Amino acid sequence: MTIAMRVLRHAWIPSVLVAAACGGYGAKGAASPGSNRGAAYYGPSAPTNDHVAGGLQGGGSVEPQRPGLGTSWGEQVHAPISFAPFVRSASSPWTEVGLHYNDAQGVQAHAAYLGVTPQPLEVFAGDGSIGIALVDEYGNTLPGYLANGRALLVGNDGARYRIAVRNGTTARFEIVASVDGLDVIDGKPADPNRRGYIVDPHDTLVIDGFRTSDANVAAFRFGRVADSYAAQTSGDRNVGVVGFAIFAERGAVWTPVELGRRDTADPFPQRGYSVAPR
Repeated sequence: MTIAMRVLRHAWIPSVLVAAACGGYGAKGAASPGSNRGAAYYGPSAPTNDHVAGGLQGGGSVEPQRPGLGTSWGEQVHAPISFAPFVRSASSPWTEVGLHYNDAQGVQAHAAYLGVTPQPLEVFAGDGSIGIALVDEYGNTLPGYLANGRALLVGNDGARYRIAVRNGTTARFEIVASVDGLDVIDGKPADPNRRGYIVDPHDTLVIDGFRTSDANVAAFRFGRVADSYAAQTSGDRNVGVVGFAIFAERGAVWTPVELGRRDTADPFPQRGYSVAPR
């Protein structure tokens, strides 16, 4: 059993580019393990100035500033949640997805490092039942490329972004999400076993930022790596990636793969003669 969260209704997010992916209690938003409805919420703490560019102030050497973008701790955004039961069908995620982001120069450099020519982004994972994208504050999908199996998304310094997850099935899924290696619910190093957000059938889940309470989050904003939330808390090793562990709910799930199997079921799989019983 887990407690998963459900984010209360957002306005429709237009033009989301699909990146495919598809008990206990789960949030229609999310909750940290062991939390109970009505209990005080303990989300991630605001960053301090104890960490600078991966090194501690006043002790040891300070690493050179890294280029490109990270995700900083933005302004407070009203994003209330409720809680609902959710029993995972298995202890392992149904699928996992990673979206790499950087500024335009960094994305081009990353693609060159992988030895490929960037192409327009269109990412698919699992059987295509769930679409995942990063969108700007107006709901527009961020541009990017598919390079050697990696999704490379282009962000702009200072710009706010949101995570959009669209469910194209008749089943619920639990989405455990991370940004820069940190869980978006409690700000700690991410683990798929943490509680996540519920996305309802044929609905869109929008994650606005790092959750600070049952009603608010700190918006996701692109910024310098040294100013990122990760660099100022646990370190900048995993800056530049948004991750998703997606869990199916216990019970039958009508995914395109399952429907395809139904559609192509053979009523006469053995076309031979009868065999005498033993």
